[in-house]
Amino acid sequence: MKAALYLIPVTLGETEHHKVLPAYNREVILGIRHFVVENIRTARRFLKKTEPSLVIDELHFYELNKHTSPHMIAGYLTPLASGESVGMISEAGCPAVADPGADIVAIAQRKGYKVVPLVGPSSILLTIMGSGFNGQSFAFHGYLPIDAAQRTARIKALEARIYSEDQTQLFIETPYRNGKLLDELVRTCRPSTRLCVASNLSCEDEMIRTKPVKEWGKNTPDLNKKPTVFALYK
Repeated sequence: MKAALYLIPVTLGETEHHKVLPAYNREVILGIRHFVVENIRTARRFLKKTEPSLVIDELHFYELNKHTSPHMIAGYLTPLASGESVGMISEAGCPAVADPGADIVAIAQRKGYKVVPLVGPSSILLTIMGSGFNGQSFAFHGYLPIDAAQRTARIKALEARIYSEDQTQLFIETPYRNGKLLDELVRTCRPSTRLCVASNLSCEDEMIRTKPVKEWGKNTPDLNKKPTVFALYK
């Protein structure tokens, strides 16, 4: 296996690996001894589930999260200079997509190292696929502002783009605040604007439901502590 920075997707929840991750990913993992991870404990657990024969204590882990010093990041790719591959693992879904990792990839690209994104579940793409909304033009905005007035203004601005640009708008919220965001979308958006709520994607209790905003106010689902993507379209 040629030395490269491999971007290794993980499950979005307690889903069985074989349902969402190709067997090829396991083959790649077996050839890697250095991993850049968002959380060492969960990364070790993921790797052990992927291949029980792995001797975890023989692997090297480098933690990458909001507390990581920028000066340390470049050093995480040192094994590549010696011809050894490096794997990158986030907490959920695909690395560097709504998760840490883009800085590592940017450094690898600047240094001319091979970068290989592996196939796996992306909550953003799964939401687009299941929503019935425009998949030719869409934008993901991450988290909306915490300040109530700013958040309301942001929702109105995103809704305006649906009609002016024919573009699907996607965003997320901290799971324990999902219910409050849904209530605000019902209060703020036009009654006819369509809202897709995609919760616990790829898991046993997955929900992907699209209907006009006015109908969401009639029967609000329990989204508490459930990873959810919200999408708006006309």
